[in-house]
Amino acid sequence: MTSKGVGMSVPDWPTTYGYNMFLFPVSGWVGGIFYEHSHRLIASGVGLMTMILAAWLLASEKRRWVRNLGFIAFVMVCIQGLLGGLRVSLYKDEIGIFHGTLAQSFFCVMGILAIATSARFRRREWDSFIPDTALRNTAIAATVLIFAQLGLGATMRHEHAGLAIPDFPLAYGKILPDTSPAAIAAINEKRLADDQVPTNATFIWVQMVHRFVAVLILAAVAAVAWRAFSNPIARSAAGWSLVWLAMVVAQVFLGAWTIWSNKAADVATLHMALGALTLLFGVVFCFRLCRGNQAGRFAIPDTIPNPEHARTV
Repeated sequence: MTSKGVGMSVPDWPTTYGYNMFLFPVSGWVGGIFYEHSHRLIASGVGLMTMILAAWLLASEKRRWVRNLGFIAFVMVCIQGLLGGLRVSLYKDEIGIFHGTLAQSFFCVMGILAIATSARFRRREWDSFIPDTALRNTAIAATVLIFAQLGLGATMRHEHAGLAIPDFPLAYGKILPDTSPAAIAAINEKRLADDQVPTNATFIWVQMVHRFVAVLILAAVAAVAWRAFSNPIARSAAGWSLVWLAMVVAQVFLGAWTIWSNKAADVATLHMALGALTLLFGVVFCFRLCRGNQAGRFAIPDTIPNPEHARTV
């Protein structure tokens, strides 16, 4: 919705133009109202299903950590709904930053719950591959960077700083942009002439940090892939790491395309969606690595002799 500029198409909450949200006439679902109202209805459905899931887990799940995770998911979705409503009623774009970041966290929690309740996980087959500790720690660091990156992206969207820098890979024709008062004045003079909103040094440097963190993420995930391929013990995680690296490379390209397309709504939305999937993949990958190391089931490469055979020699 923010990418399409329709995030405040419905100015009241929890009602929709004075109607009960669930009784708002379909004839009124036009323009930006369609996106905003649909978002509210889908969010309500997600909240209801999460409540049912949490209740089911509390009643039937034997593993305490899974029950707790279900309860945490329910609390998160309640807070998420409240933040969404407060952003409308208080008209505070800043609340949207926390609203978006919490949504990413909730997405990851639900991903872990989906895995933990699967039959394969219960049979102890899902986390059977075990890479090494260095790989696990690097993957965790990369995932933390991705989460921080999504927070920076949410800040740019909700502070309307997404195109504070209109060119890529340079920034106003330089590696590091000039953000002196004189330079900002010249930049804004040109932006106003092109019917663009003014910017400032803070917005420009937030986007520069966003670009710098993207480089760090690419390097960290590439290091994960290198470690997985170079260490025989970690070879079983090579496929996962390669998929993750491909997602990050695609995400970098979409970020560049967002700028080159003058922040086309569909491109920006795809960039945001792939970012969420990249975070989820990283969280699931780290969860699998941590579970595997905890269980102690190490994948034995073909180059290591069979232990039974070694004892008989």
